[in-house]
Amino acid sequence: MHFIDIIDYIGTFAFAISGIRLASAKKFDWFGAYVIGLVTAIGGGTLRDVLLDITPFWMMQPSYLIVTGIALLFVILFRKYIVHLNNTIFIFDAIGLGLFVVVGIERSLEAGFPFWVAIVMGMITGSVGGVIRDILINEVPLIFRKDIYALACVFGGIAFFICYKFNLSSVLTEIIAASTVIIVRIIAVRFHISVPVLKGSDEDLA
Repeated sequence: MHFIDIIDYIGTFAFAISGIRLASAKKFDWFGAYVIGLVTAIGGGTLRDVLLDITPFWMMQPSYLIVTGIALLFVILFRKYIVHLNNTIFIFDAIGLGLFVVVGIERSLEAGFPFWVAIVMGMITGSVGGVIRDILINEVPLIFRKDIYALACVFGGIAFFICYKFNLSSVLTEIIAASTVIIVRIIAVRFHISVPVLKGSDEDLA
């Protein structure tokens, strides 16, 4: 197993937990929570693979479904500790975001696409699963709010590109890129840094 595969599974686990945790807050049953966790984990990668014209990764092996099941079991067993932690969703979401950006970039480069496409695919891989999750639980997706979310993915992609140009090892490049996404996300939330809101006139809202 390659290091990128390990990152992929850890990201799947982290994103699945973020989705399951949010589903539990909405009083979903176990199956509903599993579905939310699964779409959170595989949604972005599925869209990425469709756009790259390759078979969606989770259709090639059942391990991603199993990892999501393990995430559900983890939340069930440790729900007393997890459910009551207000920052649980944010922590696991940030980790999953950073790791999936790296996976998206790597998969795109392996498919022979240029770097600018890889960065876009990294953003899609990291953010789209969360969009689907939020829509299914009737929340406004984070990517459409003023939070630094998709932009954190772009910063991670730029960090990956810089490391690649300096011929750093693939493992170090992946770690730096993922860490960049996570750190940018944490700093933005911690210091309330956000993208300016696009405001319309009162007539536009009438």
